[in-house]
This record gives sequence, structure tokens and C-alpha cells, in this order.
Amino acid sequence: MTKPSLPDLLHAAVTAVGGTERPGQVAMAEAVAEAVDDNAHLLVQAGTGTGKSLGYLVPALAHGERVVIATATLALQRQLVERDLPRTVEALHPQLRRQPQFAMLKGRSNYVCLHRLHEGAPQDEEDGLFDVFEQAAPTSKLGQDLLRLRDWADETETGDRDDLTPGVSDRAWGQVSVSSRECVGASKCAYGAECFAEAARERAKLADVVITNHALLAIDAIEGAPVLPQHEVLIIDEGHELVSRVTGVATGELTPGQVNRAVRRAAKLVNEKAADQLQTAAETFERLMELALPGRLEEIPEELGYCLMALRDAARTVIVALGSTRDKSVQDEDAVRKQALASVENVHDVAERITGGSEYDVVWYERHDRFGASLRVAPLSVSGLLREKLFTDRSVVLTSATLKLGGDFNGVAASLGLGPEGTAREDEPVWKGLDVGSPFDYGKQGILYVAKHLAQPGREGSRDDMLDELADLIEAAGGRTLGLFSSMRGAQAAAEAMRGRLDMPVLLQGEETLGELIRTFAADARTCLFGTLSLWQGVDVPGPNCQLVVMDRVPFPRPDDPLMSARQKAVEEAGGNGFMAVAATHAALLMAQGAGRLVRATGDRGVVAVLDPRVERARYGSFLRKSMPDFWYTTDRNQVRRSLARIDQAAKEAEAAEK
Repeated sequence: MTKPSLPDLLHAAVTAVGGTERPGQVAMAEAVAEAVDDNAHLLVQAGTGTGKSLGYLVPALAHGERVVIATATLALQRQLVERDLPRTVEALHPQLRRQPQFAMLKGRSNYVCLHRLHEGAPQDEEDGLFDVFEQAAPTSKLGQDLLRLRDWADETETGDRDDLTPGVSDRAWGQVSVSSRECVGASKCAYGAECFAEAARERAKLADVVITNHALLAIDAIEGAPVLPQHEVLIIDEGHELVSRVTGVATGELTPGQVNRAVRRAAKLVNEKAADQLQTAAETFERLMELALPGRLEEIPEELGYCLMALRDAARTVIVALGSTRDKSVQDEDAVRKQALASVENVHDVAERITGGSEYDVVWYERHDRFGASLRVAPLSVSGLLREKLFTDRSVVLTSATLKLGGDFNGVAASLGLGPEGTAREDEPVWKGLDVGSPFDYGKQGILYVAKHLAQPGREGSRDDMLDELADLIEAAGGRTLGLFSSMRGAQAAAEAMRGRLDMPVLLQGEETLGELIRTFAADARTCLFGTLSLWQGVDVPGPNCQLVVMDRVPFPRPDDPLMSARQKAVEEAGGNGFMAVAATHAALLMAQGAGRLVRATGDRGVVAVLDPRVERARYGSFLRKSMPDFWYTTDRNQVRRSLARIDQAAKEAEAAEK
């Protein structure tokens, strides 16, 4: 039988989803097919509107080997599983003569646990186990959520939290889910045969395509025990997020509340001496944390070092005791014991990691207004881990709308543990980079405006000139503004100022759920939406209601960010440019993502305004500008006002014509 051609397969898939083939999509599909066939590695930048999902799905399905696709966001997972994959598989079936199977796989805590649902969650209180469904007042929000969860568990086919609409609070979900450490195991569990998490794993083992998230991919790489089924091809979508997600999974934390919880859970299951030893160490740790000042600990203070060793040793004693004693008086002992063991093991592992004092770890204190102080430890770099765990024994394709920073892929590649493109070193995998462009004509659809006349933003103090500029731009645009701020304090101050000056609604992140804010913003042309980090990457509002995207300043990491400053220092000590490799790259990635909020469809027009003169004046300014879409560039404030007014007028005329 003649093997179907890739162009024919891609055409069938694009037709099935009601799309249009793009030159960039075709180029991407050909490059992915070549990389997969050659067991090679590829970084693909594919702009918004390229149709990159089909650009990798079609060649992956045509190849025939098992593929794992890891994404960062729930929205893309849903799009793949509910829309793109079903239609693509159906469309390719006649030509491939087979119907590839696909499945979603997430971490265990994402699925409702039937054991915990029916038997109740082991509690920290003295009475051991109680039925939270009976204890929570049915009229309370928690009680209502729990009753709804119980009904939903009888109906759901997946048990996946993301299939529950509307969702429930983390507190409610915590009562009906377990982590992998807390799970008693399918063979020991009375509900093992019906377990949703086990069923998801079994489906993944049989599937040709497994959709997962970056976090589970990181767990699979870091913890050694395989979670994902064996696969020959790994595709990482939203690849710009990978390093931060892997860093998050590899970060350990100790808080007084967490340690005290471990003490309470273990106390009823071990002898008094072991329990007292852990209790004493916990009390010392709590006293120390009350005095903790935020910041990096380049050396562990002597008192903290002794305290952590005491915690580690006490936790080890409790772990041994938990494994050698049984107490039949404890109801549902396996579940209670497993939860206690998980809590104590976490305390032991983090304490041991910090006392071990690895030069590859960064340790710091953090203080949160609501949750108090915590002690954290994270890897100085995850590049070596990624190089060793991801780029061996399989073909890896990374794709995103933002992988080229400052004009090339090398910055992102370095963070992944890869050398410069085209170089072949013994310990570094060889890779190719491809920018397939975008179907949008950025030079005609958008303007990049840098307000070079403004004062350079300082660390503190008001920016009255910036607020004046912001008000003028919003008025010229007739609203239609997405405001991206580098801090929540900046977003709040701007929202307060604009509400006092402008006769148009200003929404602020945190005052309503993010989904509701975006819906309201998208529905009303005069509305503005202000916020911080998640808005830089999470807003998709095509059409005339988002025609001005404003960035208040270059979003460099905070100078006192312990992990970022440690990474910057490490690059400098190795002879590199720490500022460009860490701070400027971090800012460029966010600015590229933020600027990408403006043009989401071929008819979109608008302005990205950066209210920070350093993008024009500073030496690194050209690096930041090259990282953003290739908009028409200007520093002329009057020209921008006129352009915004024209765009606003055109949008109003189009709206009137529709009525």
C-alpha cells in the first residue's frame, strides 16, 4: 500500500476542523515529520493563527509510534482532546487505514478518590477519622461543594476535576483527592477496581497519543519512577513555560503549619518517644520561622542547620516507627498511615536536601502576608536535568509562539540544556530551530509604541507622567484596553487613578474570577482590564474590544528574587552576561507573550504601548524589541493617538453597520 503523503493528510485534517491551510503550518508539519523520522530534536516558533496543533498532530499520527504531548494550560489540553484530536483522527482514518487512540493523563490528585469520598478523609484532629460529608453544614459553601462532589462522582466517567462544572474550592477538592504518596495502592484499596486515576493510566498505556501537562512530565523526569507510558516522540507545546513548570515541581518547601500537620498525623500511630522527638523539633522550627526575614540564605545559619538536622532525624525515626507498628484501633488504618507517612516523608526529604547543602540548590526564606513564613529550596538550574532526562532515547519537538528571543533560539535552548544551534558537542543533543512565521501582517496590523519621553521608572514612588500617558492613550482608544502591569501594586494604583479620571469601566484582576473578568472585557468595547502575570499570557480576545495593550514597564524579575538573582550570579561567575541571560531573557519572554495579546485574528488592528523609555534608550532595548512581533515601530506620541482614534472610529462604524 502506498504511504499517504503528508500534504494530503494535512489537507484532510485542516478541512475536518474547518480551518485553512497556512504556509507556516505546512512548513512546520514537514519539519516535525523529518525530526520524528530522524529521531532528532526541533524547536518551532509558530505565531498565533498558524494552526500549530495540527502542524504537529498530523505528522505525529502519520509516524505511527506512540507520542506524548505535554501542554502548560488546561485550555489547550481541552482543545486537543475535545476538538482537534477527534476530528483529526476521523479525517486521517481513511488514508492511514487505522484509527489512533488518544487519552488524557494527569497527576493522581487531579482525580476524585473513591476511597476518600466514601470512607472520609483522615483528619488531623484527635478523633482520627470523621465523615466530612456529615460534619460540614449542608448550608455552608463547603458542605454544598462536598454534596455536589458526591453526586458528581456517581455520574462522571473520568473523575477528572477539570470535568466538574462549576468547579469547587481547593479545600473541598482536598477532601476527596489524594496525592500519589497518600494513595494506599489499587491492590490494597477496596475501590481499586473502580479507581479513576488507575483507569486513566490504563487508557494511557493503550493509547497512541497521550495528552499530559508539563508538571506530570517533570515528575516523570525527576522522580525516576515512570508515570508516563513508554513513548518514541515527545511534543512539548507552550514550550516557553517548560523551565518554570519543571522548576516548580523541583522546588521543596517547609512551613511551620506543614511540619505541625505531619506531627499530628503521625502522633497516634507511633510510640510516644518518636512522636515527642518530632514535636520538639517542630516547635524549634516554628520559633525560628517567626524571626525569619525574607531573602536568600547563601549559607545556612548555624541554628537553622541544627534545627533542620533535628527535623530530619526525628522524621526518619517516625518513618521507621510507622513502618513497624500496626494499630487496629485506628479506623481505616492504611489510609491514615499513608497520609501520615506522606507528610513526614516530605518534611524529611526537604530537611535532608537543605542540610545536604548542594551547590546546585538555592535556599531562601519567603514571607507571605496570609500564610506566614516558609523555607524554600529550588535548583539553581534545570538545564542539566532537562538535557539528561528529556533529550535522550526519543525525538523531542518544542513549540510555542515565543521561542525566539532577541532574534534567535539560543537563549531558550540554553535554558533547556542545549548548546547553540548547529554545534555538535559530545554531551549536548543536536537540534534545529525553525520560525514558521505568522499568517498575520504585523507591520500593517499593529504599532509598537515606546513612550521614550517618560521618566525612567524607579523601584518605588508614583509615576504620575506614566498615569497621564495611560489616561490619554485609553481615551484615544475609546477604552478597548488591556493593561499589563509588572506588579499587583502597580495594577491597583493605575486602576484607582483611571477610575477617578475616565468615564469608562476599569476591571481589576482579583476583584472577580479571571474567566469572568475576561468575559466582561470581551463583551464591552469601552471596558478596560488591568492585571498582572496571568494576563500577560492568558487573554485571548480577538476583535475590536482589545485594540490597545499597555505594558507599564519592562517586567524584569524583582532584584530581591532569590532564585533569579542566584541564577544571574552563577552565569556571571561562569564568565557569561548574567543580566542578559536571566533578567533580560525573562523580560523578553513576558513582553513577547504580552504583545501577542493584541493581534489574535487577521482583522485585528491596534497598538502595543510600552510606557518605559528603557526599551528605546537602553542597550538591551533592541533585544527586547526583536523578541516581540514585528509591528511598525514608533516613539511619536501624537502619531499613536491619531492612529488609536482612527482605529476606534473604524470599530464604531463597523459596530453601527452590524446593527
